[in-house]
This record gives sequence, structure tokens and C-alpha cells, in this order.
Amino acid sequence: MDKLTVRQLYDLSHTAAAPLLERCTYPWEALEGIKDFILELGPRLPEEDYDHPAAEIWVAKSAKVAPTASLNGPLIIGPETEVRHCAFIRGNALVGRGCVVGNSTELKNVVLFDGVQVPHYNYVGDSILGYKSHLGAGAITSNVKSDKALVVIRAGELCLETGRKKVGALVGDLVEVGCGSVLNPGTVIGKGSQVYPLSMVRGFIPEGSIYKHAGEVAEKKRIAE
Repeated sequence: MDKLTVRQLYDLSHTAAAPLLERCTYPWEALEGIKDFILELGPRLPEEDYDHPAAEIWVAKSAKVAPTASLNGPLIIGPETEVRHCAFIRGNALVGRGCVVGNSTELKNVVLFDGVQVPHYNYVGDSILGYKSHLGAGAITSNVKSDKALVVIRAGELCLETGRKKVGALVGDLVEVGCGSVLNPGTVIGKGSQVYPLSMVRGFIPEGSIYKHAGEVAEKKRIAE
């Protein structure tokens, strides 16, 4: 079960949400607390570095937000982040430093670590994306099962109950997800893994893997130094 823990998936030095995640053994346990954490952290952000354009919204002064973007709180947008035209942030979103939230991308109840890119037509809901992870164009996190049952995290024979109807994807640091892919509810992807385009992913993908399609997951080859 250690491979599914916060410590195995993420380097917490790359997110302002570290105090929230440090309280949790598994990352999906943090989803319930994102809203309250933002409301706790926001008022303590330095006024010289953050604007407060509306109730429950804090935007770093060095961030670039398109005038057509829809921002709804609770929300924190970190320094040097770019929020592009027609992005829709529904609330309960903590977006880190140097992120890209692209055109027509929708966020809801998420933590994006520093350097995350969701640049084109992405939906990210009830999810945590690790440091410098990237979703290709049209890749989405599906956060509700078709039968509306509670989401279970599966890793081989291991099954962990989340107690939640809505759980998207828990994506580790430095993960690349190909264009047009769907991460099914409760997907967990280990650090440094790569998902082929047009993939339908479910369950647990180990650290340092290449997901080609269901049933074919290869270990990434290490380049000699």
C-alpha cells in the first residue's frame, strides 16, 4: 500500500497545499479538505504579492489571467501561472506556481502542484496533479462512476474504499498523459510515468511506467548517464 501514499507520489516541497497533504496517508483523503484549506490559507497570503479581486479568490500579482476566464472561489492562483481564454475554474482550486490552465479547461476541487500544465480542453475534477505533470489536449479526469457507486482505489488485488462518490485522478510528479486520454474514477499514476494518447486508464499505474493500453504496461527504459 506504500506505493499509493502521498509520500510516494509527490514531492511536497512543490505545493502550497503541503500542510493539507501532510495530514493524509493517501492523497484522495485530502479532497474533502481542499475548500477549507484554501479559505484558511488565502487570508494569510501576503498582500504585496496577491490580489484579492473577489470574496474567496486570491490571485498572485505575477499571474496572467485572461479577461474571458471565469474564476469562482474558493480559489488560489499562484505566482507566474497563466490562465488562458475561456478557462472555467468552478472553485475549490489551489493552482500552484508556474502552471498553465488552458483554453476551455475546467477545474473543480483540485490541487495543481507547481509547474502543472492542463493547456487545452481538459477537465480536472476532484483530482490532485503532481509537480510538472502534464495532460495532453483533450485529456480528462472522470470523477464519477456511471453507476454513481462510491469510488474504490484498485492496485492489483488491493482495494481501498474512499467513501466518496467523486474521486478523479491522483497523478504523481512528472507524469505525461497523452492527448485524448480518459483517467477513470480513482486512477492513480506513479511518478514519472507516461500514458499513451487515446488511452482509457483505470486502477494503479506504477512509478516509471509506460501505459500503452489496458493490460500492457511497460517499465520505462533508463537512459545511461
